[in-house]
Amino acid sequence: MRRRPFDLRRPARRRWLSSVRVWLVTGGLGVLLLLVVLSREKLPRSVPPSIRQKLDHSSVIEDLNITDEMLSPYSFTRQIVDQISIAKALVVISKDDNNVQFATELSSQIQKCQAVLSSAATRGTQLTSIEMEAAIRDMAFLIYQAHELQYDSATMIMKMKGQFRSLNDKMKSETDKSTKYGQIAAEELPKGLYCLGIRLTMEWLRNPNVQRELSEGKHVSKKLTDNSLYHYCVFSDNILAASVVVNSTTMNSRHPDMIVFHLVTDEVNHASMRAWFSMNSFRGATIEVQKVEDFTWLNASYVPVLKQLQNSETQNYYFSGSGDNRTPIKFRNPKYLSMLNHLRFYIPEVYPALQKVVFLDDDVVVQKDISELFTINLNGNVMGAVETCMETFHRFHKYLNYSHPLIRAHFDPDACGWAFGMNVMDLREWREKNVTGIYHYWQERNADHTLWKLGTLPPGLLAFYGLVENLDTKWHVLGLGYTNVDPSQIKNGAVLHYNGNLKPWLKIGMEKYKGLWEQYVDYSHPMLEQCFGHG
Repeated sequence: MRRRPFDLRRPARRRWLSSVRVWLVTGGLGVLLLLVVLSREKLPRSVPPSIRQKLDHSSVIEDLNITDEMLSPYSFTRQIVDQISIAKALVVISKDDNNVQFATELSSQIQKCQAVLSSAATRGTQLTSIEMEAAIRDMAFLIYQAHELQYDSATMIMKMKGQFRSLNDKMKSETDKSTKYGQIAAEELPKGLYCLGIRLTMEWLRNPNVQRELSEGKHVSKKLTDNSLYHYCVFSDNILAASVVVNSTTMNSRHPDMIVFHLVTDEVNHASMRAWFSMNSFRGATIEVQKVEDFTWLNASYVPVLKQLQNSETQNYYFSGSGDNRTPIKFRNPKYLSMLNHLRFYIPEVYPALQKVVFLDDDVVVQKDISELFTINLNGNVMGAVETCMETFHRFHKYLNYSHPLIRAHFDPDACGWAFGMNVMDLREWREKNVTGIYHYWQERNADHTLWKLGTLPPGLLAFYGLVENLDTKWHVLGLGYTNVDPSQIKNGAVLHYNGNLKPWLKIGMEKYKGLWEQYVDYSHPMLEQCFGHG
């Protein structure tokens, strides 16, 4: 039997399927409608007002999210907060424009808007339409008035930039003043130290026994040149500071009788320094006190710094303040030109019979036995020092002028800096490598102050370049006179250095570090009790 063509059967079948689908959809909708009606009839027809109020309030509290309100650009709360921010800027600008009345109106409206927001936050509800419309409308009107007064965005930006510049200039001025006054405070001699110097000088002049006690010590002269002993040198005009260095070193030494301290001071403090160290015992340590004026070879024909000081331009630069105003005030401190400060470059000549010494600044405290320093192998180098380039700004480029061709040609700008204050010196290597001559070479080329500004560290970096053996950081802990130091470093450190302006003998010293220094000062000593008033 022949089948009909496929295209002849298809239209009739489609019509039948379409009719079935229409009836099924209609029936499904009817059943769904019936179920909805029946379910609604099962619910109570009304809810008591008190219960409904509680339900509404809880849903509001749950839905209210302050963070979302503040972040949403469509939130009324966000709009009011934005208006307040703009209004605060307009208050500043209007005051600057001497429009006090308008500034007062803005301030009043800001307070009203803040009160509205505070009330809504306290209730835990969103702003009502009445509150919202009144707050936004009134603030918008004032902002529109500001626009009419030409307080538009461009004007605001220009005026704000001007204010920022003005504030920046004021901040810079106050910072300069703070630095200047801090420097003056750091250079000021405390009354107690002045009193101590006067009393000790009087004691030295009227008591011949004090003079004999220091000069007639047993075997003193032999010990001063005995290279089997531990030789330390300190150059200072501060009696109490030098005393702390000596006292802390000897108290923490296993063999204090093997210690020899070579102290050099100036003529003003020479008598008082000798009196102090003759009147007090330091556990059997040998102490020599000299004055820098007795070193006749330190003269202008030999020392570049002294030669430069004879130049009137140099004197004006450092002492009259008429030089380059860009030079920080701390570098204008005359102490940087003191020979006590530069004497560290002449140690082999000050002590021609010695082979190795440890140099200590007068603002350090020694809290461990440091005799091991004399046995450290310097590997043919002249000096042992702790490097300070853990931070990038303590590299050579921080201290030297690398725009100068001489500096650029001879020194790596990323070379590690190191610290003066606790240094081991091999004087034999020093003499052989003529470090003092190298120092003179660079000082002479810096007569115009173009290689570095001032101080002893920059020329030290040049003179000892390539001749420094890096020591373990435990030997020399820096920063107690200007910054916070890791307590573990302080605990493990052998020598603590109060580098910076906040010296422990000054009122401006950092209180939390003063105790480490003061424990080596006996304030019950009659002289100190009279001058410092400690009981």
